[in-house]
Amino acid sequence: MLSSVLLLISITALLQFALYYWRAVVTGVAAKPISDRVFAAAGLAESQIAASHFDKLSGLHDITPNLERGQNGLGLVRLYYQTVQLIGKMAGSRLPAVLNWSQRERVVCARYAAVQIGRRLDASLAMAASVRSC
Repeated sequence: MLSSVLLLISITALLQFALYYWRAVVTGVAAKPISDRVFAAAGLAESQIAASHFDKLSGLHDITPNLERGQNGLGLVRLYYQTVQLIGKMAGSRLPAVLNWSQRERVVCARYAAVQIGRRLDASLAMAASVRSC
């Protein structure tokens, strides 16, 4: 019995650590500067990314070529975005702190998508340059 409880606590702690680590990686990537090419490609006139831009950016991410190996898509970030959006809708005006948190997290997801698009565009330009130099 005690060993089962210890195993359950260990698995819970490991999952919590994995979630915090993944969240830190996403936040770290989202904190990087976003290229002007991404704003132009997405048709965003302003330099600010809003939470509502995630759908547009994720659609653009889907059509950009993935030239780097090991580079994943936005699958987990999309799931996180939708989960946070649902939590924000359920909180509504009753819990403004949760609604504000939801908004901030969705902005992080949108910025992450924009940075990933920039990486893909940079890889495409580098590939084009290497083909031209041959």
